[in-house]
Amino acid sequence: MIPYGRQTIEEDDIKAVTEVLKSDFLTTGPKSAEFEEAVKAYTGSKYAVAISNGTSALHAACYAAGIEPGDEVITTPLTFAASANCVLYCGGTPVFADVDPKTYNIDPEDIERKITEKTKAIIPVHLAGQPCDMDRIHEIAEKHHLLVIEDGAHALGSAYKGEKIGHLSDATTFSFHPVKPITTGEGGMIMTNRKDWYQKMLLFRSHCITRDPGLMTRNDGPWFYQQLDLGYNYRITDIQCALGISQMKKLERFLDRRKELVRRYNEAFKENKNIITPYQMDGAESGWHLYIIQVLHHDRKKVFEQLREKRIGVNVHYIPVYMHPYYQKNGYENVHCKNAEEIYSRIISLPLYPGLTDEEQDRVIEAVRDVLK
Repeated sequence: MIPYGRQTIEEDDIKAVTEVLKSDFLTTGPKSAEFEEAVKAYTGSKYAVAISNGTSALHAACYAAGIEPGDEVITTPLTFAASANCVLYCGGTPVFADVDPKTYNIDPEDIERKITEKTKAIIPVHLAGQPCDMDRIHEIAEKHHLLVIEDGAHALGSAYKGEKIGHLSDATTFSFHPVKPITTGEGGMIMTNRKDWYQKMLLFRSHCITRDPGLMTRNDGPWFYQQLDLGYNYRITDIQCALGISQMKKLERFLDRRKELVRRYNEAFKENKNIITPYQMDGAESGWHLYIIQVLHHDRKKVFEQLREKRIGVNVHYIPVYMHPYYQKNGYENVHCKNAEEIYSRIISLPLYPGLTDEEQDRVIEAVRDVLK
């Protein structure tokens, strides 16, 4: 089976991890700080907090934003559930705005239609690595005094109008799951230019416990520490961060290969009337985490099953979040986003990862052509 995504681990990655295993630090330590510095330097962000995964990164960002019961946060339904769940973790209410039918990203005009007096923030998601229309989103946020947290789980290496995703908003979160642009196994990071958010998130990832005398209300001695708020154990390990540092050195090579594979797919399918290939907005440079096609004139379920039978590990990204049973039984049973639902009914993600060979991609192309002829 050719999977839809897969990590690329090389000998220098293994060596980097092994060196940490022989060192004095296994959990959060010097490699974690070094990894944060590497991602800061790449994205241009002032501050970075390495954390246990992309979901905890979103949770920490919502905590820093002060999301609480009574607050509404607008996001897209065409995403992994974590993009909305992070709002629920803080007691807030996710509100779903529909997506643009070309980019599959959140539609700024529908964001504005969904704003109420309770709206506190927007969480745009750069689906598949395709940057959202951040100029319009920031314009709306400024007009209505809203915070912006970018879910960049797919978008490390993506760029918007020549600027790397990671420093444009109040915060941006990344994921380092094995199928993402780089991997640490599990892991994530939050980027921000706001010192106050950085300090809050740094505490949040480790129970909101501090040994900083300047933050504590008293100090009984050199052993002393205090819990200042209710935080979580969202620490990342130096083992993971050593892998992340090694992977960051290869990110541009990985991105170049993804772009080459996308060019080959686009060329192969450009004349196929049964396929809509991915659209890229002017001024946006996708990192191509996913290659999502729309299937026309065919039953998507049958196409999916036939490709799986041919040992092509296709997938679907994503089921609209509000359609999940948890959301349906918690007030979202009458929510409908027309574009998101229509797109969901037709999309399939084809295999795309740096280690995919030309020969393997040719097999995918042949299978898709055979099924969608």
